[in-house]
Amino acid sequence: MTTALIDGDIVAYRTAASCEKQGVLVETQEVALLRADELMRRILQETESDTYKTFLTGSDNYRYKYNPQYKANRKDVPRPAHLQAVREYLCTEWGASVEDGQEADDAMGIYQMANKETIICSIDKDLLMIPGEHYDFVKSIRRDVYHIPAMRHFYWQLIMGDRTDNVFGFDGIARQKVPKKLEHVMEQLENFDDELDMFGFVRDLYNNDEQLLANGICLWIRRQEGEIWQFPT
Repeated sequence: MTTALIDGDIVAYRTAASCEKQGVLVETQEVALLRADELMRRILQETESDTYKTFLTGSDNYRYKYNPQYKANRKDVPRPAHLQAVREYLCTEWGASVEDGQEADDAMGIYQMANKETIICSIDKDLLMIPGEHYDFVKSIRRDVYHIPAMRHFYWQLIMGDRTDNVFGFDGIARQKVPKKLEHVMEQLENFDDELDMFGFVRDLYNNDEQLLANGICLWIRRQEGEIWQFPT
């Protein structure tokens, strides 16, 4: 029996945004809800899941306590007009859980690490640091992520930073793609199969433990309830 762990944030945003063109609303709320319903059903069909759990990010994300600038680049970005309606629809019709204090990603990570036969359904690359099965419902890519590659993905993100979340990498730059000048760095990271070696390598790049810790806390997706990332020992 497979349980689909569905990223409701992505479902809500994509279906609400699909009703707008260049910031202009062109479809009704009913169309947005219909598309959300269709996407949810398609995810379940394509993953052949018997059950599902849907998660939405709530308020008071703990990461803001450690980095007030986390996602600050999104503050002035207009949200799709139907976004709140779709979120409410996912709660009432699909039983979505609103995760106050953390993100939907954290809830999916915690659930997948605690249960067997689950599959995380999202297009968010951040979630690839969680071992287990994953499904990208936009590209229709299904994959298994194992422990060492999952951990390596986290340290890859620490090197890169994350432009979407306003987290800056070891050199003060937030990126989405690996630039040529960092290709050799990423190749070196690929050679490590032990977390302590990965950590030591990235720590040397940063040469700033305070910044490394703050970034790690923001980028780490929880595997256990209440978990806050700390330097491995």
